[in-house]
Formats: sequence, structure tokens, C-alpha cells
Amino acid sequence: MNTPSPAVIDPQMARIRTFRLQDMLFHRTTQVFALVVLLALVGILISLTIEAWPSLVKFGPEFLWTNIWSVPDDEYGALAAIYGTVVTSVLALLIAVPISFGIALFLTETCPVWLRRPLGTAIELLAGVPSIVYGIWGLFIFAPLFAEYIQPPLQAWLGDVPVIGGWFAGPPIGVGILTASIVLSLMVIPFIASVMRDVFETVPPVLKESAYGIGCTTWEVVRNIVLPYTRVGVIGGIMLGLGRALGETMAVTFVIGNANRIVGSLFAPGTSIASTLANEFGEADPGLHIASLFALGLILFVLSFVVLAISRWLIARSVGKEGV
Repeated sequence: MNTPSPAVIDPQMARIRTFRLQDMLFHRTTQVFALVVLLALVGILISLTIEAWPSLVKFGPEFLWTNIWSVPDDEYGALAAIYGTVVTSVLALLIAVPISFGIALFLTETCPVWLRRPLGTAIELLAGVPSIVYGIWGLFIFAPLFAEYIQPPLQAWLGDVPVIGGWFAGPPIGVGILTASIVLSLMVIPFIASVMRDVFETVPPVLKESAYGIGCTTWEVVRNIVLPYTRVGVIGGIMLGLGRALGETMAVTFVIGNANRIVGSLFAPGTSIASTLANEFGEADPGLHIASLFALGLILFVLSFVVLAISRWLIARSVGKEGV
């Protein structure tokens, strides 16, 4: 049996060593990229904590549930900002998720072929509109129309209803918690709808055709085939929209009213963490004021992390159910 000569073995070994070296360099390079992101997050968390430390020491845990923000008295509490952030984000999702689901369902199941691409492109283009444009439109166009044509009928229909009647009390001034929620919903709809459309398109056509073949309606196909198959992607799209809503700044600043107080009415002005930072950071004096603003930034960072953790848990839970 003929054995390879050393002249043949040496080039082969050299190529193998070259490939191993390339793989190692690629692995180390990508590892460095991942570590850079991790170090950046840790650095942001540490820097926020250091800057917010005077406020955290002064007010302690009570900073989270104190409903006062008085610059002249140097007394600060985050409850109003946290309330506004959470309420506007949740209301925005309650509005945006059904609309986004309807858009994605129409584009993937019932939309004519000639309209599918231009309509999908138009929805995606909405995601590229700067937030300040949404804010200007909300303040000068939507808020006056909302105050004149929508708030009075809502008060007339729902103002006397037990429990929820107080949510629609107060003068119809246009700006407020509900206005900010509606504007936020318009901003997150393109993100959620695009993700839902993309994941709906991953469903194998044979599954849907089989369901239609045994007489299922479109809604039955969506409920029993599409949604179970794409549950993970749908959750991811919703959490993406929630993350966008939590951190939105300029649009909310324009239309929320920027009042550091909590009022039970959705028509009343309020504030959010991002809008408080945008309004006051440039004029904040060194000391407790700027430290409290950094503390708000730290709270927003933690809220975003909690949302991410919940989304990962929901996705893992959905994957586990699929395995079962």
C-alpha cells in the first residue's frame, strides 16, 4: 500500500493548522464583541448607581413610593414618574396589540397579493418616523381634536359608570395620560405588526392548507394552527413594543402634560420617567436634584431589565409547553 509522501502531508497539515487558527481567531473576536456589550451594560449600571447614590442614601427605598417632586424643597419621589411610565406603556399595549394582530393577520391571510407588499412596506416605514414628529403631531393636531370630539363623548358615556367613571373625569384639555398612551400605541404598532407578520409567514403552508381542507374557517386556522406555531415570536414582538413604549421620551414629553402628580383620571396631565429626565436634566442643579434624576434613570434601566427577564421567561415557558 502506498503511503503519502512527506511533501504531500506537510501542505495538508499546514492547511489544517491555518483553519484551526482562523476558527480560534473568529471565536475570540466574536467573544470580545459579546463581552464588550456585557461590559457596557455593567458600566451603565455602575455609573447610574454611583451618580444616584446621594439620592438613594437620602431617601432610601421610600424614593420608590413617595409621591412628591419638589425642586424648591429638595424633596423627590419617583412614584408619579413610575406610575405614568407603567400606565402609558400598558395602555399603549392594550391598544396596539389587537390592532397589530389584525394588521398581521390581514397581511398574511386575507390581503390581496397586489396590495400585500406596498401595505407591508408602508407599515414598516412608520417605524422609521422620528419620535419628535409623533410628538409634534400629537400636540398640535391630535390633542385638540381629542379634546373636542373624543373626550366629551367618553365622559358622557362612561363618566357615571361605577368604578371606571373616575378614569374619565376632569376637564377635556387634550393632553394627558390617555393621549400619551394613544400616541405611544401608534409608535409601537409598526414594530409589533412587523414581527407578527414575519412570524406568521413562517408557518408551513401545508399545515394551513390541511386545516382549510377539513373545513376550518380562517379564524379557526389562526387560533389552532398559526398562533400555537408562532407563540414565541408573538411574545417577542409584544415585548419589543413594550420596551419601546417604556423608554420613549420626546413624543410622551409633548403630550403627557408633564405634571409630577398622580390623578386617577386618564384625562389628567401626568409624567413619566423619560419625560421627567428630558424636561429637567438640562437645568438640574448639582446635588439631590441631579442625583434623583439619575435615580430615575436607574429605575428605568431596572424596569427594562425586568421586562426582558419576563419576556425570556414567557418564551422559555412557551417552548417548554411545545415540548410537552
